[in-house]
Amino acid sequence: MYPAHATTEQLIVRGLRYNVRRWGPAEAPRVFMLHGWMDTSATFQFVVEALTQDWQVIAPDWRGYGDSEWLGRCYWFPDYYADLDALLAHYSPSAPAQLVGHSMGASIAAVYAGLRPQRVARLAMLDFLGLKPPAEDPADHLLAWLDAQTGCPQLRSYPDHAALARRLQAANPRLSAARADFLARHVGRVRADGQVEMACDPWHKVPAPFLYRITDAMAAWRRIAAPVLMLEAEDGFVSQRFDDDPQEYRRRLNCFANLQVIRLAGTGHNLQHDRPEAVAAALEDFLLRD
Repeated sequence: MYPAHATTEQLIVRGLRYNVRRWGPAEAPRVFMLHGWMDTSATFQFVVEALTQDWQVIAPDWRGYGDSEWLGRCYWFPDYYADLDALLAHYSPSAPAQLVGHSMGASIAAVYAGLRPQRVARLAMLDFLGLKPPAEDPADHLLAWLDAQTGCPQLRSYPDHAALARRLQAANPRLSAARADFLARHVGRVRADGQVEMACDPWHKVPAPFLYRITDAMAAWRRIAAPVLMLEAEDGFVSQRFDDDPQEYRRRLNCFANLQVIRLAGTGHNLQHDRPEAVAAALEDFLLRD
């Protein structure tokens, strides 16, 4: 798909202004790409550039991210399921959707695919298989959330986009200078004081008041009717969390009735940045399969 020029549009989703990025011809098959935590829809630019078929790629900035509306207070994770439901009702009202999610986006897409199996035709999950069970005490966790309500969370700032690009490369040495520059300019924003920060509401840094329960996610995964592609990074969150616990890894994979797993060498958690051509090839093979 060359050139991969994106357009953006705004719409109201459940009372909030949502920014939606779109690539490709309007008549092409639709694919929804869902970004992860502390990221934006622009994260998929390099994958879209590597696609060889015509697709209409639709990628929202989740609430509190990018150019979508920020709450300026704590977020309730189930709202993302309802936001996705509304987005699909708008963009694909009469046909099951093809979903590609990275990290948090995969978490949202996978639970949604179990809750609304008739609305999802295919699901691709990029480097996500749930979180590890938290070790902290539930009361301590709730107290930390309560204490955070009296403060005002802040994100780290940088003097300019170039400094943010260098920070992105430090976090991911596989990231080229050109891609780091693109990401810094599309996932960063200039504040009123001229400093640059990630375009994410700082309130995302405040954990939810209740501990994560993998059993809730697994109950939804078991209801998924669509084929599922699991794209794992060689050095990503899935490998870091579960390579030393193959029994738990298999227990989670067994929730998916129709599953293909591919582990991509030479990639970290942001495999869509590290090897976008390989990600695009795997996605197209999956999406075009009978």
